[in-house]
Amino acid sequence: MTIDAHFHCWQLARNDYGWLTPELGAIYRDVSVGDWQAQAAPHGVAGGVLVQAAPTEAETVFLLAQAEASPAVLGVVGWVDLLAADAPARIESLARHPRLKGLRPMLQDIKDPCWILQPALAPALQAMAGCGLVFDALVTSAHLPHLLTLAERHPDLRLVIDHAAKPGIAAGEWQPWADGLAKLAAQTQALCKLSGLLTEACRPPAPGAVQPWAAHVLACFGPDRLVWGSDWPVLELAGPYARWWDETRQLLAGLSVKEKAAVMGGNARRLYRLDGGVS
Repeated sequence: MTIDAHFHCWQLARNDYGWLTPELGAIYRDVSVGDWQAQAAPHGVAGGVLVQAAPTEAETVFLLAQAEASPAVLGVVGWVDLLAADAPARIESLARHPRLKGLRPMLQDIKDPCWILQPALAPALQAMAGCGLVFDALVTSAHLPHLLTLAERHPDLRLVIDHAAKPGIAAGEWQPWADGLAKLAAQTQALCKLSGLLTEACRPPAPGAVQPWAAHVLACFGPDRLVWGSDWPVLELAGPYARWWDETRQLLAGLSVKEKAAVMGGNARRLYRLDGGVS
């Protein structure tokens, strides 16, 4: 079963997407789970993980409602105020919903790259681990050393790096991203999403523009710890769903059938415990 481990939907009238402005052109529109299915299904994608796009608990409730309405949504990664005094209780309450699989605090939008290490967050992170929720790390290379510390402090917290830590491909950034990602892969049990790379390249991306970065991600994490996602519809800033699908197939061409199946669905099922999958 092929799984898209990272896609979004939104309704502009909800008005809590601070980053989503008319300047973003074509993606400044309402997008539904059905819209995503229309893009994904022709490639054999049977289900996906719906990821938050707004830093509000109303967003989490909205996404869970979308999941309840569509069996194609296998899981939801939501948002909770991790600094709230009652954050552990909020997390435990939301985690009772069978489709909530993870939380994402949108670290890339927080000025201090060390934010996640403040002691006040420990109770919420412990609650996440206790509930079996995944920590989706939306980060850049500046955050990678701090994720190492996070993993050391919370060894039971399951961690996945969104969009391979968003390397600055358009500017030719290689270091410190490459070494930071390699160190995180070697010293932790974190997984990494093979997603979002086209968006980080020049627009429109030249053919093969992301290949060196994607190959490094594969080399660091291997086929057992790599999770494929589209990041649709943000992906449309760089190209259509079909293009990322085709580039992924080229990147994974040297893997065995079993390894490809892991990257394209099996690892997501294991990471997020989808449909009874085990960790």
